[in-house]
Amino acid sequence: MKIVIVLAAALIVSTGAACAQDVAAGENSFKKCSICHSIGEGATNKIGPELNGLDGRKAGTVADFSYSDANKNSGIVWNEASFKEYIKDPKAKIPDTKMIFTGIKNDKEVDDLWAYLKQFDAEGHVKKIMPR
Repeated sequence: MKIVIVLAAALIVSTGAACAQDVAAGENSFKKCSICHSIGEGATNKIGPELNGLDGRKAGTVADFSYSDANKNSGIVWNEASFKEYIKDPKAKIPDTKMIFTGIKNDKEVDDLWAYLKQFDAEGHVKKIMPR
């Protein structure tokens, strides 16, 4: 009986790890974005705005970036749900956005990309994760 319990626990833990967001994979996926965006310490606006502090930031508010009126007036506050909806098809979410990226359709890749992006605070530092 103990063996069955240990095996069941191992299966649950390994399944959870397999479903977890993968920051390293998200960093790799960000290469698609880095043509237009930057993130981390020293990030600057490029063709698109820098993405530091994206989680919780109101769309269209990065200083010194020229946003479309559609983006500025979208009312979006970036969080996991709004980002995932947007990144799958940016023009569907904000029809008159200047962003020309066609989107990322793969749910796992979107999850991983969000895990990578959300770890950066507004200054580009990786947020410290507090132990529970």
